[in-house]
Amino acid sequence: MIIIPARLKSSRFENKILCEIDNLPMFIYTAKKMQEVDEVCVAIDDEEVLKIAQKHNIKAVLTSKNHESGTDRINEACQILKLNENELIINVQADEPFIEIQNIKDFKEFSQKAFEDELCFMSSCYKEVDAKACDDPNLVKVVTDSNDYALYFSRSKIPYERANYKQNFKAHLGIYAYRVKNLQEFCTLKNSALEECEKLEQLRVLENGKKIKMLKIQSQSIGIDTKEDYEKALAKFGVKK
Repeated sequence: MIIIPARLKSSRFENKILCEIDNLPMFIYTAKKMQEVDEVCVAIDDEEVLKIAQKHNIKAVLTSKNHESGTDRINEACQILKLNENELIINVQADEPFIEIQNIKDFKEFSQKAFEDELCFMSSCYKEVDAKACDDPNLVKVVTDSNDYALYFSRSKIPYERANYKQNFKAHLGIYAYRVKNLQEFCTLKNSALEECEKLEQLRVLENGKKIKMLKIQSQSIGIDTKEDYEKALAKFGVKK
């Protein structure tokens, strides 16, 4: 199942999930695309937003407003839906309306295989970008080991270019997969110092000694973190509001 966490309030771009893309609220636009991959449920924190989902015949559950992260919200949604502990959950962000459907299909297949390795606690993906793009702190970077497990995520440019670095940088895409039981365990882990410093919840996984398997994808998608991102994405993909 694909679960989309949809929090109404956002510190950098308030109510962004309601911004229209092709005459649809952003979170509805994202959900409808993901329905081409698997069953979709939106984890919502506002009753009015729930009504919008129902109006568009999108499956949704109402979760607490007090969650600190989308992962915590998805965990509550799994409990509400009474999902089996071994069910594979894919977390697609509501603010990734332009993520390619084929990439999510490939990521689903990749994740099913990744969890055959007992070391794999969760999975995610990245795309290659140039050094200039990495100057943006809203673009999260990741470095990986020789087996494509994440070593670290940061808003800073990593690795640091002290010597001539000939490889492309890796930009993390906020798409995750986990078994329900791993998700439950994640939500019992204490918030880590690195997580609080970078404001990146995936660092809680690494700081607790867990493994995140990474898939390289080709993507033109733009995550919508700010109003400027929204306008840029509309222009890039030729989509009206």
